[in-house]
Amino acid sequence: MTHNDIFKALADETRLRCLTLLAREGNLCVCELCHATDLSQPKISRHLASLRNQGIVVDRRQGQWVFYEIDADLPRWAQDIVQTASEGLRDCIPFATDIARLKKMKGRPQRCCAA
Repeated sequence: MTHNDIFKALADETRLRCLTLLAREGNLCVCELCHATDLSQPKISRHLASLRNQGIVVDRRQGQWVFYEIDADLPRWAQDIVQTASEGLRDCIPFATDIARLKKMKGRPQRCCAA
C-alpha cells in the first residue's frame, strides 16, 4: 500500500463511503454496506475488492457472508487519514444518510442479514 493508494481510495465516493462506515463500525458484511449505501451488491463488492487489493481492508468469511474491516497493518498515518475523514464527514450527505440507514437495518447487530 502506497500513499497514492490511500488517496485514490478516498477519491472515489463509493470507496470513501465504505471506508467511513468501516472506520465507524469496525467491521461490516457486504449486505450491511449495501443496505447503508443503498447501492447494489456487485458495485459494493467491486469497490471492496479494490480496497482489499490495495491492502486497505481485509476480509473474513463467516458462512455465506463476507465481513470487511480496515486492515490493522495499515500504516498509522493512513489509519489516521481514514479516521479523520470518517469523523469529519459524519454529518455530511451521503455519509450521515448511510449511518442512519445502517442504524435502522433490521437484524442488526445480531448478524446477518435481514435486509
